[in-house]
Amino acid sequence: MSPADEGGPPERPDYKVYRSRPGLLSRFRKPDLGSLRDKVPGSKRPDREREPRTARAPGETSTARRVAKWVGIAALVWILISFLAFAVSAQIQKWKLADGISDTLDGNPFMAANPQTILVLGTDIRSGAFAGPAEAQPKKCLDEVGGGRASAPSCTLGPFRSDTLMLIRAGGGTFRRLSIPRDTLADVPGQGPQKINSAYATGGAELAVQTVEGLLGLNVDEVAIIDFDGFRRFVDTIGGVEVDLPTAVCSSVSEGAFALDLKKGEHTLNGFQAITLARTRSNTCGSGEFSGTDVERSQFQQLILDGIRDRLTDPFRLPYNFLKGPIIGWQAPKAMVSSMGALTMPQLVVAAAIGGNDGSAVLKPATQTLAGNLVISPDECLRAAEKFLGGDPPRDPNCPQG
Repeated sequence: MSPADEGGPPERPDYKVYRSRPGLLSRFRKPDLGSLRDKVPGSKRPDREREPRTARAPGETSTARRVAKWVGIAALVWILISFLAFAVSAQIQKWKLADGISDTLDGNPFMAANPQTILVLGTDIRSGAFAGPAEAQPKKCLDEVGGGRASAPSCTLGPFRSDTLMLIRAGGGTFRRLSIPRDTLADVPGQGPQKINSAYATGGAELAVQTVEGLLGLNVDEVAIIDFDGFRRFVDTIGGVEVDLPTAVCSSVSEGAFALDLKKGEHTLNGFQAITLARTRSNTCGSGEFSGTDVERSQFQQLILDGIRDRLTDPFRLPYNFLKGPIIGWQAPKAMVSSMGALTMPQLVVAAAIGGNDGSAVLKPATQTLAGNLVISPDECLRAAEKFLGGDPPRDPNCPQG
């Protein structure tokens, strides 16, 4: 029988005693029994010992977060709608291009990585909104010629020439421009030396591309044909364009239907004024102002292009451009009929936004013949091509000397 059964003292349990070494500051620290009590399951500290918590308005933070979340979602949806409007509009404009023109181009859909050359053409065909009574053409004629054809049975006039010829080098961080005066002497395939704007009248955009390629010894990757009505609506949609004129401009175009009387300096132009400036060739201000040459006309066109880019990239215009994003996205591609569709056109916009600005670059004529042709020297053609491409052209330029 054990001692416990006999009522004696219990046996001492068999256990080991371990002694921990006290910390350096443990001698100066008071025992914290309360923290031990909290660790015991079911134990609660008295209310008077609880530490006060920071007060927060019910739902205040969660409501702010929800509002910010939905505002961000709405902004992303609005941007997506703007992008989709731009892409769909660009693809519709590509479908308007005449058959066969794309076969003469060397472009690919990877403009963001590799710079490409775009030929921008503006014809002298006009609708009733931009022409005098004897110049207006029916809509079917406008669509066919504006799509790259030289003329069409529906046209009451024609054939039509290219009033504007501008090369744009865009992509891969590059954005350069080179304007070609419309009276430049060029070797038009099948026609011999002619004014370069006659190539469009003979063979439409396809022949114009081939003529420019031969003149400067380069390859044209994409083509864009300006639509006057679409361009005017686009300029008005972005709130006009601001240009800094180096001289006073007085002009009258389309049998006096449109006129400008602008002083030297900064002006904000609406759509009609911008197109009138781009078409200005003669001076009605009198002596001491611009002489009305093709070179000056090309410089005006580049000023307008700069004004559009500044309007779209100006940080102070961001709220306006954001609110009108879907409208701007829809109208921008309608300013031209082009070979660039939903994939390539957005890359052009990005290239224009992030690319540099080398100022106005115009092919400079050496002499003017009696026939009114502007003759470009071979050295000038090579110099302009090298600067525009950022290197040697793939072929030697062919600049006829008369």
